[in-house]
Amino acid sequence: MPPTFVDLGVPSDLARVLADRGATHPFPVQEATLPDALNGRDVCGKAPTGSGKTLAFGIATVAAIDRARPNQPHGLILVPTRELANQVRDELQPMAEARDLSVTAVFGGTGYEKQLRALRKGVDIMVACPGRLEDLLQRGDVDLGRVTMLVVDEADRMADMGFLPAVKRIADETSEDRQTLLFSATLDGDVDVLVKRYQHKPCRHEVAGTEDEQGEIDHRFWKVEREERVTLAARLVDRHWPAIVFSRTKHGADRLTRQLNKAGVDAVPIHGNRSQGQRERALKEFADGRAQALVATDVAARGIHVDNVGLVIHFDPPATDKDYVHRSGRTGRAGADGLVVSLVTAEKAAAVKGLQRDLGVDRVLEPVDDDVLEGGSMRPRPKRAEPTVKISSNKPGRNGSSNGKGQSGKGRAQSGKGRAQAGGEDDRDPKPKKPRKGPKNRARNRPAKGSPSKGQANHRGGGRPKAKAASGGGSSSGPNGSGGGQHKSSGSRGQGSGNSRRSSGPSRSGRR
Repeated sequence: MPPTFVDLGVPSDLARVLADRGATHPFPVQEATLPDALNGRDVCGKAPTGSGKTLAFGIATVAAIDRARPNQPHGLILVPTRELANQVRDELQPMAEARDLSVTAVFGGTGYEKQLRALRKGVDIMVACPGRLEDLLQRGDVDLGRVTMLVVDEADRMADMGFLPAVKRIADETSEDRQTLLFSATLDGDVDVLVKRYQHKPCRHEVAGTEDEQGEIDHRFWKVEREERVTLAARLVDRHWPAIVFSRTKHGADRLTRQLNKAGVDAVPIHGNRSQGQRERALKEFADGRAQALVATDVAARGIHVDNVGLVIHFDPPATDKDYVHRSGRTGRAGADGLVVSLVTAEKAAAVKGLQRDLGVDRVLEPVDDDVLEGGSMRPRPKRAEPTVKISSNKPGRNGSSNGKGQSGKGRAQSGKGRAQAGGEDDRDPKPKKPRKGPKNRARNRPAKGSPSKGQANHRGGGRPKAKAASGGGSSSGPNGSGGGQHKSSGSRGQGSGNSRRSSGPSRSGRR
């Protein structure tokens, strides 16, 4: 008879919470790591995504943590993506509430104020992405000196995304007598450096997915023409959805989403250029069955934990064997079977064959299999809720919009795009730029109204020029389409364009 959570040493109050959620018997990774973790030992666990490791380190963290002071959390869990931060928080929340503990997720791509309020109130367990946490440390908004439980989840993905230097700096800020738990799909290279530097005689556990946990996955490598990929992807999704389709780039994911929607597939994108609200809505629509396909990039792969995904499409083949494993691991979970299809064009054939060698897969590139295309069950497309139209007041907002939100929302999305391009999913927020000031002496050099500007004097043999020419604004226009005043340009004074960037500030005499 398999052991229960109580048999492993899980406190009875936490075991009751787990039982209420339907978890009575631990998964192999939990059975292997919980006894050592609950006894205060450092643990180094090698386990695939979806094996149940979140609950393993979550139980150990909640059991070891007590109430913390404001801005001084006692438990810290580092994860690579925003989606994973939210999911880990949600997994720990019921157990934490049973002990009157608070759990907060901290990540970039969203405002500071909500996170700062939670810190000032007191956060016992913080689930954080490295970039935003470093920002908070530099601002002096959080003190990690009292962290007694440090968890590094998806350490290999942290390394792939370039977060390990930040992880090291953060770990150096925590208490020296902390307990450290580290989980990763691989434990070589940079991950092994973390183990040696931050763990003290760790108990090592390697757990592979069992037959009961992972269903049978059919891997296909199809040789296709570049222009037929969208059509093939749409046909596959129609037969085997819910599906996750992987694109190499963020812009490619947006373009592919539009193409799939045009082909009749209900698809939503998720990647680093999307705002946090957009990403959460896309993931919820997909998880709730209101979207057939989720179009994602590699960076988002580790943050997607949705059961019953029937199909993974490598629209753009992954760069490494690790990425292939991470992507493909979205399907075939919880005992369900899955299908993984790689669409390989002629220019990618050599790279994919090298990928197969690294994976230890002896498969040839095959033509499109019509049986797979026509297989599965043709499920009806999901019904999406009709958009609601809100009637706003006529009072203009800060940016001239009717509700004051249109332009500012656009600005937030664009700033999020800048953050994602600067680094990974959790790159720190840029510092605001100071507004550029206009010339101080513009009004002093401005010709008097009705008098000729310099360069137009003695116009037509010294005769008086027309008033329109003398105004210095001939065809230039200001921000609202009216005369933009005197602008300095590379030409003569009084004849510059109203759109010149060098004259962005208003004149002293006409300040608004």
